[in-house]
Amino acid sequence: MTVFLPLVEEAANGLLDALTRIGPVVFSSSRDPQLPLPSEFFVLVDQASPFVLDDAISWLDIGALKLIVPLSWAKELIQVISPDRLLLLLDVANISAVSDTVRNGVSGVLLKTPAVDLDLIASISKFFTGSAIHVLSTASITSSLIRGLLGIGATPVLPTSQLTLSATTESQINIADAFLAPIVSDRKDGLFPTVVSSETGHSLGLVYSSVESIRESIITGKGVYQSRKHGLWRKGETSGATQDVVSIRLDCDSDSLEFRVVQHGAGFCHLNRHSCFGESSGLPALENTLRSRFESAPEGSYTKRLFNDPELLGSKIMEEADELCRAETKSDVAFEAADLFYFALTKCIAAGVGITDIEASLDKKARRVTRRAGNAKPQWSSKPSAPEPQPVAPAVEEDGAIRLRMFDLADVSPSERTALLRRPVLKSDEMINRVRPIVDQVRTGGDAALLALTAKFDKAELTCTVVLPPFAADSMVVDPEVGAAIRTAYANIKKFHEAQADTAVLRVETMPGVVCSRFARPIARVGLYVPGGTAILPSTALMLGIPAQVAGCHEIVLATPPRPDGSISPEVMYVAHLVGASAVLKAGGAQAVAALAYGTQTVPKVDKIFGPGNQWVTAAKMLVQNDTDALVSIDMPAGPSEVLVIADHTANPAFVAADLLSQAEHGVDSQVVLVAVSLDSTKLAEIEKEVDVQAHALSRVDIVRQSIGKSIIVKCGSISEALAFSNDYAPEHLILHLEKASDVVALVQNAGSVFVGPYSPESCGDYASGTNHTLPTNGYARQFSGVNTLSFQKHITSQEVTAEGLQTLGPVVATLADCEGLQAHANAVRIRLRN
Repeated sequence: MTVFLPLVEEAANGLLDALTRIGPVVFSSSRDPQLPLPSEFFVLVDQASPFVLDDAISWLDIGALKLIVPLSWAKELIQVISPDRLLLLLDVANISAVSDTVRNGVSGVLLKTPAVDLDLIASISKFFTGSAIHVLSTASITSSLIRGLLGIGATPVLPTSQLTLSATTESQINIADAFLAPIVSDRKDGLFPTVVSSETGHSLGLVYSSVESIRESIITGKGVYQSRKHGLWRKGETSGATQDVVSIRLDCDSDSLEFRVVQHGAGFCHLNRHSCFGESSGLPALENTLRSRFESAPEGSYTKRLFNDPELLGSKIMEEADELCRAETKSDVAFEAADLFYFALTKCIAAGVGITDIEASLDKKARRVTRRAGNAKPQWSSKPSAPEPQPVAPAVEEDGAIRLRMFDLADVSPSERTALLRRPVLKSDEMINRVRPIVDQVRTGGDAALLALTAKFDKAELTCTVVLPPFAADSMVVDPEVGAAIRTAYANIKKFHEAQADTAVLRVETMPGVVCSRFARPIARVGLYVPGGTAILPSTALMLGIPAQVAGCHEIVLATPPRPDGSISPEVMYVAHLVGASAVLKAGGAQAVAALAYGTQTVPKVDKIFGPGNQWVTAAKMLVQNDTDALVSIDMPAGPSEVLVIADHTANPAFVAADLLSQAEHGVDSQVVLVAVSLDSTKLAEIEKEVDVQAHALSRVDIVRQSIGKSIIVKCGSISEALAFSNDYAPEHLILHLEKASDVVALVQNAGSVFVGPYSPESCGDYASGTNHTLPTNGYARQFSGVNTLSFQKHITSQEVTAEGLQTLGPVVATLADCEGLQAHANAVRIRLRN
């Protein structure tokens, strides 16, 4: 348990050793990284510092547990650094400036506040549900205030100017008093059970501590405990078996402690053993033995020979590593691994390296965000290795290259092929639970709730969220070139979607006198969600608005997040006018979906909701479609954007790379697949080179680096094999860089949209060719179509039966009704037949 985080200032050198014994410390990013660093530390970035990605990565690479960054840095880092490595630095008055994206992209927040208001901090913690809350205040900190903060789940951050090794005063608190603030004892004597462990966490014994003994241990760095009979017990004072304290930690209940120590002398136990629980075993025992042999092994012994002959020791390490690689059974692997550990640890001891040093190095490597590819060096590899997946963002190879992983369908097992088809697991249930309170708030609170949530999440203070036509001319002023492009796209998309409309009545006489019909009617009220805010997405407004307009929907409500000044981007308003929107809702996220689903005092309720969005929007759509009170449907499930490109020997490497990158830049979770049909290594290398070169020229290269690092090249031997894999994958976008590509379209069974030939980039479908860019992802192309005009229509059937027709059909119906025991159904026919 971390009781407090010390913020280390310039004059803190005397305190630093003591502070590092009781938990991590916080350094300013202005500190020279070449200075000695403890094993656990955070880095606080100054709010005025300009954003430099390399600076952030370098601190994490040298071992920082977390970066505490201002909002401007957080917006840049959340796409490239894992949330568990980021804390948001925020003035308490600026909570409203935090977007959902930022809040979900960090693991906690450091609040700067002039005074500590526990009620306010408890309220803020609800906004950051599931995140760690840290509080930095200029107010004097007392033990009771530390307990109060810990009681509401917040951790105080104390500048070292407020800490002292001396007695607590009004302006400074003794570091031991701060650490002991929450500790409690359930014993009558007030002592605290204390587990004493070695540096590697192996138990040495159980003792008791008092406030006084803990204070002395923290300050002196020596093992000091409380004897129940003799008072303070300074370990080793008489025996010489002293201890250097590495760390002191409280347990989760704050009623017991763990001391990790470096034990000197004969051992911890009064029986001159390493541990009160018996002699050590395994790696700690081996380490102790080797240290002893290093100091006093007799001449002629094998271990002494190893220490004295580095060449022999190196040869034995390589020999045992080879034996381990060849081992197959469980027992053989364990046997050979034990031999390798022995010789490897012998080399470590000879170099003054212990298990603790190895573990520290492992911990430090685990904190790095810059990764090498991990391929074997040429002398250890029988064949070139494909780049490995990069597990931590940003995925950087040793040479900086951005590459896909490569697989050959001829070499993969059925289970491995299935794994190649699998998308990341979407935690839909978890997200639905998170959006439910927002949806419920709008459902019950109407406009008042919507305005409050728009202020909270969209950062716009509004008096009304709905804009009705006619729209103000000054809200639709766009650059003339952009306006011309929008009108061209509008014409193409409308032409294609008008051709899809079902206007004819289907009539079939199933038997004489019995005519069945089917006719289309528009869905009366539709809601179109257009992601936005600071982004400008007129293309999505076109893709959703035009088919609604063509289908003849009576009400078209376009919802999009407002900008901070409360306005909507003029490009989106321009499209809203073109498609005949009946209302524009200035709201985003789950709250906009809820308003469309249930309606408010000013927002019209709709019957079907369309449009892409982030995970909050998607979860809200899934939630409302299953609520019978809402009586609303949605277009389709949504997931990360994806593309599958099939290329053969005719493909232009630059075109292929550009198509892959056009999807990779959407986000770090974008899914990108290249299926290579009989491509030789030279052609594949050309494509990989183009991917790397083009990616490094993109402004969103850090996003691309991650999505491409998780993407794959699948090699296969024929067009039919490639299409079989593609149909199993069911991509959102399928691009065919193939000889006679148009002939291959007949083999496509599952895809959202197909782009045929070298001059049909996916970008054309995204914007202006005429097809719709709202497409099924995550493999749902097996069951769903992309948005089209029929998505905005429903079909009604009718039947007209003449008296003559009923004479023939009626007895059949009555017989079936009798069979099912439905007497009234049969009677409805027979009463007519009797007439």
